[in-house]
Amino acid sequence: MKLLRLAAAVSAVVLASAAHGADPVVIGVSIAQSPPGSVVQGTQVKDGVEIIAKMINDKGGVLGRPLKIIYEDNQGIPEKGRAAAEKLISRDKVVAVTGGHQSSVCLAEIEVAHRYKVPYVNTNCWSDDVRAKGYPEVFNPANYNTRVSSAMADTIAALKVKSVVAFAENTDYGIGQAKLLGEFLKKAAPQTQYKYIALDRAGKDFTPAVLPLRASPPELVVNIMLPPAAYILMNQLYEQGVAPSAKTWFYDGAGIADYPDFWKNVKEAGKYMLAFGLYHPQMPMPQMGLDVAATYQKQAKTEPNRLIFQAADSVLLIARAIEEAKSTDSAAIIKALQGMQFEGVRGKFGFSQQPGYTYQQWVDIPYVTYQLTEVDQPLSKTTLIQATGQPLQVEKLVKPAK
Repeated sequence: MKLLRLAAAVSAVVLASAAHGADPVVIGVSIAQSPPGSVVQGTQVKDGVEIIAKMINDKGGVLGRPLKIIYEDNQGIPEKGRAAAEKLISRDKVVAVTGGHQSSVCLAEIEVAHRYKVPYVNTNCWSDDVRAKGYPEVFNPANYNTRVSSAMADTIAALKVKSVVAFAENTDYGIGQAKLLGEFLKKAAPQTQYKYIALDRAGKDFTPAVLPLRASPPELVVNIMLPPAAYILMNQLYEQGVAPSAKTWFYDGAGIADYPDFWKNVKEAGKYMLAFGLYHPQMPMPQMGLDVAATYQKQAKTEPNRLIFQAADSVLLIARAIEEAKSTDSAAIIKALQGMQFEGVRGKFGFSQQPGYTYQQWVDIPYVTYQLTEVDQPLSKTTLIQATGQPLQVEKLVKPAK
């Protein structure tokens, strides 16, 4: 038995050594590393990519070759994203591009990937338009607006609120989700009055939009904005006594509650917030997901968020497709991605080929609903209101006294 274990260990070392002596398999990652893009998102995506790339390389790489990651800063600007994708594909000769986490940027980048016929794995761009393009090069293991808006409408219907105001950033993602939420509410809660207000994602002062709600507060305010604008909005809603309050729920639909800088930026404004989430420690997860979570927590000294897992799955998906195709040829990778059943850090799935917003999408991506009840509360201590695939437990929700 000891000899078998020794042989296995020697074999692993030989494989790893062989891999690191071969030409690398190069993957391009386009993320926001500077403003006005969501730098906190970009940082989380990079962390997830680094963790999974090391895990892959420690096991011998891909087809006996090491994985190499090349990063480009798109600054959250579509034109910069287009330039980043162009450089990665034409100059750096990457086998695939991934990392996209802001919809307007993804929409620019996929045009480049489509033109070059190079695989593009969408890490976190929610806009349905990314899928509706129908580009065979684009794969979506991330969340999508229709999934969120449908889930939010069901939650709002369960709360039985009569009036809802959503604040949406003025991007493809924000306005698209706000409009979809309105459509779903017409079906799920036709008695609920709904409107959305578009705000500049680069704005610093939203009090002109918030102040009118003081005189006539809605029963629920929805956030469809990314940081830093989301944090500014939350603080101003709280400072003006609008939400969260005894009269008004505050509901986040942008998945910001588990960002590492969330509590540092919102403090009391985050208490009592209801949140749509794509990760919670109580969600079931494969062993690889648990390993990624443990590695991140050891390195960062804080709990992981959904972007860590989404980024890890994006790179792992490309690696598995290359192994399935036994090739780094673009057409072969795309064919493998279209037909393979993938088991990643978040579970098993395949890609739908149905045209429209589910094209090459993980359709049944799991989600949860939870509530924050204390300042600086870690995700693991939040109140799980709705487990994956389970009905909402409204009776668990709490409101501030005033």
